[in-house]
Amino acid sequence: MSNFHDMNKNEAEAPGEGAPAVAADSGSQGYRSVTLRAVLIGLALLPVNAFWLILMERVRYSAHPTTVSLFFNTVFILVFLVGINSAVARFLGKKWALRQGELLLIYAMVNIGSCMASHDFIQVLIPSLSWPFSQATAANNYQLLLWPHLPRWAMMADSGAAKGFWEGNDSLYTPQHLHAWLLPMVVWTTFVVVLLFVMQCVNVLIRKQWADNERLGFPLTKIPLELTDAQPGGRGQSGVPLIRQKLFLLGFAIAAAMDGTNSLNYYFPAIPALGPGAGQSYWDLAQYFTQQPWKAMGWTPLAFYPFLIGLGMLMPLDFLFSVWFFYIFWKMQSVLVVANAWDSDSRMPYANYQAFGAYMLFCVSTLWVSRRYFVQVARRALGRPSDLDDSDEPMRYRTAFLGIGLGLAALIGFAVTLGLAWWLAILFFVIYLALALAITRMRAELGTPVHDLHFTGPDWTLTDLLGPRAIGAQGLGVFSLFYWFNRAYRSHPMPFQLEAFSMADQTSARRETRRWFWVLLLAGGVGMICAFWAMLHCYYYYGGTAKIYGTFGPEAWDRYSTWLRAPAAPNLRVSGAMIVGFLFAGFLQFMRIRFWWWPFHPLAYAVTGSWEMNLMWFPLFLAWLCKSLLIRFGTVRAYQASLPFFYGLILGQFIPGAILNIWGIITRIPVYQFWQ
Repeated sequence: MSNFHDMNKNEAEAPGEGAPAVAADSGSQGYRSVTLRAVLIGLALLPVNAFWLILMERVRYSAHPTTVSLFFNTVFILVFLVGINSAVARFLGKKWALRQGELLLIYAMVNIGSCMASHDFIQVLIPSLSWPFSQATAANNYQLLLWPHLPRWAMMADSGAAKGFWEGNDSLYTPQHLHAWLLPMVVWTTFVVVLLFVMQCVNVLIRKQWADNERLGFPLTKIPLELTDAQPGGRGQSGVPLIRQKLFLLGFAIAAAMDGTNSLNYYFPAIPALGPGAGQSYWDLAQYFTQQPWKAMGWTPLAFYPFLIGLGMLMPLDFLFSVWFFYIFWKMQSVLVVANAWDSDSRMPYANYQAFGAYMLFCVSTLWVSRRYFVQVARRALGRPSDLDDSDEPMRYRTAFLGIGLGLAALIGFAVTLGLAWWLAILFFVIYLALALAITRMRAELGTPVHDLHFTGPDWTLTDLLGPRAIGAQGLGVFSLFYWFNRAYRSHPMPFQLEAFSMADQTSARRETRRWFWVLLLAGGVGMICAFWAMLHCYYYYGGTAKIYGTFGPEAWDRYSTWLRAPAAPNLRVSGAMIVGFLFAGFLQFMRIRFWWWPFHPLAYAVTGSWEMNLMWFPLFLAWLCKSLLIRFGTVRAYQASLPFFYGLILGQFIPGAILNIWGIITRIPVYQFWQ
């Protein structure tokens, strides 16, 4: 019995949504996926992709592909490569064309690079490194409050280099500016590579249990596998290539026509919009709830995103039902708080910490359910008789355990060097990896479209639980330095790593996962450098406070200042909310395992307490409705036959939306964005 997962229930819903059968040996196919040309193409795309992302998400503050689990920028790049590759195969011969495994390796590399340049990663880091020094004033008193506790060697304290960074109309490419940013780039790139290495080693240990034993579906790998299935080296199981299937073309045409109409409405308001119009993609239901306590529901968008309906069709039916149910559940909690006058504490009902408790329950139960498997893993690592064979894993289990130990020691040592107490450093990274494991499992099992968990990382939780005084000024400063990769987890790299291994498993690249391991790590390091370059180039050109929309710079440091000025006592309500979330998720899990008819999925309780779900709940409700009707009045086979239509809805927004976005960047004009 797997954690939060009834295999019979999912397979009854849609056979084939589980992990596919093992692909053929790559040696029998006569080619390799990890080739010099594939790696070089992937590396060449990293700076282009990073620059595109920064222009979208920071300069134009639009589209935000890295706030959804399936990045439309990387899907667009894959489609572009598949198109070129098909032309090469047709006119020059298949021997010149990239194989399916090579295309998927490039896609995986660009995914990792996108995580580095994402909205919740380096876009938060770089402004934070300069802010407390360049923006110190008599009003915020940063110089006296913060400076004594900050490690300048890990930050950017050069006031001359900061001036152009924030004001713009300057260039990164001067000796002063390059010198000022060189050491911070080296420090944080090294830190990220070690962090990625540890997460990949954890993925090595869990891969066989999730992919081979529990046969999880990895829904977010379906689109890239379908797109490359007809390419040289692909299995060609779908028969007709996706792009030639009538249902796919119909779904693509519907989604593209809708966005095309809304794009015209964006410039010519006389043309009716298919939706709210005025560049919006949702109606706010809050306008109909103006009296207390119902007003406490707050922002409640009714959004329509065809691509989310398509993604939803890849998720289990009970999870889809639970998403919209628990979204309303959270809204009713807010109403209940106001109705009972509990809102004197503005953070009530602590939804984020209830969700955190559910995440922790998910992590603990995942490990508990797999305990016998991990015993076998440990026996294999120790050289004792074991039921497991790790010869085809990305790394030997013994090496993976050693890598985790050495990597964690390096991360903890780095945190201690920055000024964090050793026991706090251990707690910090244990909590971080527990959340990472839970997020990775969510993606592998359900393909959940978002997992942001805003402002609930180990820096927040430990400070709320223990109180700022227990952590100390130096430790709080380190927590503020670590804020950038814990602000939210929408683009967390660990699930992308495991999904890359899954794509290799599902193709003839299975025997090459050891090479994939190191290529993915290379993509992370190079992607981090490219992200640094793209951010700095744009900030010096446009200006961090002049033309770039907003900045994350002050968030961590204003919070740090508040901690120092008015340190609060340990918050018992936080611990209470965590316990409630943990126990309630445990109850939902117990009921789901005990009763086959139980409709409420524990993971939906965890993910729907997040900000991003506001925009997703209604499209996922529509996906639940469509899938329910297909299975209830049709057959499982009818549902499977309909999937190309829903793939068309996804790509019908992703491809035209990406092209329109690129056109807007080139012409420097605003364009309609299909995703807010």
